[in-house]
Amino acid sequence: MSTSLLTSRQREELQRAILDFLHVNGYTESYEVLKRETSNEEFNPDPKQKYSGLLEKKWTSVIRLQKKIMDLEKQLSQMQEELSAAPVRKAANSVDWIPRPPEKYTLTGHRNPVTRVAFHPVFSIMASASEDTTIKIWDYETGEFERTLKGHTKAVTDISFDSKGNYLASCSADLTIKIWDLANDYKCIKTLFGHDHSISSVIFFPAGDKIISASRDKTIRIWDFASGYCVKTLLGHADWVRTVAISEDSKLLVSASNDQSVKIWDVASGECKLDLRGHEHVVECAIFAPTLAYPFIKELIGINGTTTKEQPLPGQYIASGSRDKTIKLWDASGQCIRTFIGHDNWIRGLVFHPSGKFLISASDDKTLKIWEIKTGRCVKTLEAHSHFVTCAAFNSLSPVVATGSVDQSIKIWECR
Repeated sequence: MSTSLLTSRQREELQRAILDFLHVNGYTESYEVLKRETSNEEFNPDPKQKYSGLLEKKWTSVIRLQKKIMDLEKQLSQMQEELSAAPVRKAANSVDWIPRPPEKYTLTGHRNPVTRVAFHPVFSIMASASEDTTIKIWDYETGEFERTLKGHTKAVTDISFDSKGNYLASCSADLTIKIWDLANDYKCIKTLFGHDHSISSVIFFPAGDKIISASRDKTIRIWDFASGYCVKTLLGHADWVRTVAISEDSKLLVSASNDQSVKIWDVASGECKLDLRGHEHVVECAIFAPTLAYPFIKELIGINGTTTKEQPLPGQYIASGSRDKTIKLWDASGQCIRTFIGHDNWIRGLVFHPSGKFLISASDDKTLKIWEIKTGRCVKTLEAHSHFVTCAAFNSLSPVVATGSVDQSIKIWECR
């Protein structure tokens, strides 16, 4: 006797469904014999029971499924024929992918302008900061809102995840920096005090042991993450320090200020190494070019590729964006090597493409521009928002860009 594929419960259900079928169709003898042979003497046909009509229902659904499978198989073979006949198109290399309209999602919920967006380094999570005093957490793959972090009492001006994605740092016009623990249900575990005016920028060191902040009090501060103490204060700017960024090797900082300058600082000594001047208005943002961008920058300025096998030194090139509507590219000697002109209003945010091939800029002219580094040309302009675009972030995990705006929305753009 072959072993049954059915469980004892399924077998009992089938027997009762057959008994019901035999009874309804008047096969009395067969009905009585099967009742005895299957030890179902207590079975009483009842139209209200789940066995009623079950055999016919199952039978018709099996036939329907068979027909559906045959139809699908037919469609599949047609598609395979079409595919084999179609010309082979070479897939665009992902290093050339740039954000393209229309946006995939528009995320709404903030009640005031969005000031900053930041992608989580590991999960499909994104954080947004706003002048409405809150931080919101979103799933950028589904476009779903996850939660609101409350604690600041004034506008939240910047946010930054640490490199492992365990913590989120935020800074505010309320003169504080807050640390939120993702593993502990986003609880605020630390509040750092020390700045005398609105804090405009906060960022983790790549190692995660320190935090840097920049403020309207004209200082840049370095904080020890574990103790929450300020371990160094960098002085040199004559006005509000708008943003601060760190080089890949954590040895240098770059800052942008209302004093129209960009400064390069040595982290170890706290000294200002370079003072870059050339902008004619407030400098809103400044970032180091990743080492991956060096070959394209060299092509732009006409330097032939070096033959040395040495690793390129981080912090050699800096991009800055200003209210004078220009983006400037600087080298380590302090020379402005190129000015990118094209925006019609203040430039608020800059981010390099993960491949180093492009620079993306966000502006008060409501657009996002993508600049090809090796040619210095704007290769795409996205009409991004209905109001000033305040910030942009490039996700290093999947090709997605996020923008935030004074129109209180965040937009997610897919790159292709």
